[in-house]
Amino acid sequence: MLRATAFALSLLSASAAAETRVPRSQAEISLGFAPVVKQAAPAVVNIYAKIVREGRSNSLFSDPFFQDFFGGGFGEPRPRVQNSLGSGVILTDDGYVVSNYHVVGSATEIRVVTTDRREFSAEVVLGDQESDIAILRLKDAEALPSIDMRDSDLVEVGELALAIGNPFGVGQTVSSGIISGLARTGTATGNARGYFIQTDAAINPGNSGGALIDVNGDLIGINTSILTRSGGSNGIGFAIPANLVAEFLRQAQAGNDSFVSPWAGMAGQHMSADIAESLGLVIPQGVVISDLHALSPLAEAGLQVGDVVTHVDGDEVNSPAEMKFRMSVAGVGGTSVVTRLRGEDRAELEVALVKAPEVPAAEVTTLNDETVMPGLTVSRINPAVIARLGLLLSQTGVVVVDAGRYGGRSGLRPGDVVDGINGARVERPADVVKALTDPGRRINLDILRGGRPVSLRFRL
Repeated sequence: MLRATAFALSLLSASAAAETRVPRSQAEISLGFAPVVKQAAPAVVNIYAKIVREGRSNSLFSDPFFQDFFGGGFGEPRPRVQNSLGSGVILTDDGYVVSNYHVVGSATEIRVVTTDRREFSAEVVLGDQESDIAILRLKDAEALPSIDMRDSDLVEVGELALAIGNPFGVGQTVSSGIISGLARTGTATGNARGYFIQTDAAINPGNSGGALIDVNGDLIGINTSILTRSGGSNGIGFAIPANLVAEFLRQAQAGNDSFVSPWAGMAGQHMSADIAESLGLVIPQGVVISDLHALSPLAEAGLQVGDVVTHVDGDEVNSPAEMKFRMSVAGVGGTSVVTRLRGEDRAELEVALVKAPEVPAAEVTTLNDETVMPGLTVSRINPAVIARLGLLLSQTGVVVVDAGRYGGRSGLRPGDVVDGINGARVERPADVVKALTDPGRRINLDILRGGRPVSLRFRL
């Protein structure tokens, strides 16, 4: 009893000092992580999601050859129900829960089960596929156990960490490890847009959305992915930092139904040793600006193509994903201080954190049955559309938002930029409607896909 009390007091002392440490006595070692787990585990929940997807009754008939041979009656898409299993973390006592978007983002029904076996229905109140974060709200929930979030910028490599979740559906499980790396982006994670904390604490399918905590029981990240060839844990797992989760929670509580991230209007590249040498830099550090949109707040602040951004709000950045993370955590409406290098000149510039502007108006249009591609949805390109669809900053014109049934059969995909139809230039959605209304027996679509020209030709 005295040993347990002594260890509990030492944990409280460490928490008060806002620092973490390894066990210092045999008593602490023998007790292990039990007090921390008892504190944090009740806030980690199991999530069961039902997802309805379009499928085919027989995969044989998904082949276009058999569709033509047997006619359209075979292999028609039929709804197919899939069950998704994951984890979540209770952030507030009134029922706000964070999980991964890939667990619940497409769900038609969500059931959340707490450690004391209570069940709640839930709905996604804010989600973002790119960030892979979803905020849920439990219905008729009150006085729930919740977890405190730590400033994830203070996490250090080598710290002890615990991963809590429901791997493979076996029930709540705790695994231990350390923080293996910080600021993981790009090919290191398999996600060029993400920004993660790396850990060797075992993370397996079903752990997605679960908690990564420190030895004080505070949340430092949301477990989201692993690098593996077998499907199981190889000791390389990634968690979304708690600071980004905190911004998602703030926006959800403010009533946002979609995540609003500051727009940089910039394309950049990682600083390699060769680029650093060409710029006269001793250390390859920072992000080289390779393109700027005319309306970019960075351009307005005085940055130019070729400049090197080394810090945002005093934090080092070495990739575009890190810049996006830093600006997202700061939130729309304020400003960030960007450290810029231009030759030997170093300056700190204040950049406004704004939403991507809807200029010009998107003019989103869905084609009707009077056209040859009913259901095709197109939009005029503006900065908001560029950010949402990941288009090139210099892109203008009209982009496919949803190919629809007939557009998809023709080879169109979301993100395709429609350059011309049957030789006629396309500049606005109305041009697409006009060109696809009684176009004749042949259609030639000239599109740009990822900046590369593609021609789609077919007969009606």
